[in-house]
Amino acid sequence: MKKLIETLKNIWSIEDLRKRILFTLTLILVYRVGCYITLPGINPIELDSKSGPEGLLGLFNAFAGGAFSRASIFALGVMPYISASIFMQLAGIVVPQVAKLQKEESGRRTVNQYMRYLTVIVTVFQASAYVAYLRGQEFAPALVPQFSPFLFWLSTVVVLTAGTLFVMWLGEKITDKGIGNGTSIIIMVGILARLPESIAQEFTAKNSGGGGGLLIFLVEIAAFIAVIVGLILLTQGVRKIPLNYARRIIGSSNAAKEIAGGARDFIPLKVNSSGVMPIIFAQAILFIPGTIMGFTKMSRDGATGSFMQALSDHTSLWYNIIYAILVIAFTYFYTALIFNPTEMADNLKRNNSFIPGIKPGEPTANFIATIMDRITLPGAVFLALAGILPGIASLLGVTSGFSTFFGGTSMLIGVGVILDTLQQIESHLLMRHYDGLMKGGRIQGRTATTTV
Repeated sequence: MKKLIETLKNIWSIEDLRKRILFTLTLILVYRVGCYITLPGINPIELDSKSGPEGLLGLFNAFAGGAFSRASIFALGVMPYISASIFMQLAGIVVPQVAKLQKEESGRRTVNQYMRYLTVIVTVFQASAYVAYLRGQEFAPALVPQFSPFLFWLSTVVVLTAGTLFVMWLGEKITDKGIGNGTSIIIMVGILARLPESIAQEFTAKNSGGGGGLLIFLVEIAAFIAVIVGLILLTQGVRKIPLNYARRIIGSSNAAKEIAGGARDFIPLKVNSSGVMPIIFAQAILFIPGTIMGFTKMSRDGATGSFMQALSDHTSLWYNIIYAILVIAFTYFYTALIFNPTEMADNLKRNNSFIPGIKPGEPTANFIATIMDRITLPGAVFLALAGILPGIASLLGVTSGFSTFFGGTSMLIGVGVILDTLQQIESHLLMRHYDGLMKGGRIQGRTATTTV
């Protein structure tokens, strides 16, 4: 406790760091207030009585901190911006012209501008779909009858687009003048905003009749903490490849010449280099059966209907088996997209560095690719396990709200963003000759591959 108090004092004593933290907290407060401002033409009292959406819309609602189900002006959150950034990232992999722009400073500014334009387009389409969602039979009573359908559509699309751009601006300002990655912090705050309420609901459920009592609740909290520790290990796990630098002569005159050599370093290859994207992709695929059943009104009787129903239930055996397989497959796929061993080997050669015992060039690229393939398998398996843990928790009697924090997308994003933010805070401390946040070494953040 004494070490913690001393660290907090050191953080507060650094003026620049203090201003950045207060600036970040202020913008987060602005975002959270906006999440409770209802769209024009919506009766918030009627919406409060509705349960939150499930499936893919439930994932959007989690990322938006519940603003989606509250029909808030920030209902879409930063999801259109995330979609646009993922599209531009993939475009940089398959389109040489975009890849060339991303390697230059002025080109990156151009790509960011294109990303903003694409965000507006995506937001307009998603806002129009959201209007159709609000006009559904379940939410129709919440619409104010004085609003004409066209006026409601126009005002909602304009407000939601403006709200998404404002949230995007908040994220950029947090990144520039605050602490951490602004967009990731906004998503994390939206996700973790539901945690206190979920814990309270779990406590109430366990202390009610037949709930198991306080002991079961404490066991669940211990398991929850163990899951967080496991996700930290998964996020920070690296395989270090030793690296040497070739000897070089410094200076021109004989007196000034001195040989610099023997410098050793390492290449940190992430065990989970794909981040949370495989889980998001797998969830999106498994939301399709439920969507098909909803549109076609497919019967749940019979082999086909029962199988489709099982794929819509995150606690079913078939769902978890297929989900785990998809996560492992997408982990390899996404890692292959973002990881280029040939480019890494070329960069090592240009910097006069080499892996001991491995020839530069193609042998180095093959060696790095082999190591990456080996460490990707355990990373993919543990990522799949983290993805199915919420379903397992639900089967063991944890309430639906609290079970979503036992791994899955929510906690992976939360843990990764918190580690990144703590790493930046620690960098400010070490730069001013203070002790770090940990005694045993420095905090390692994620190697961010996406905005999330």
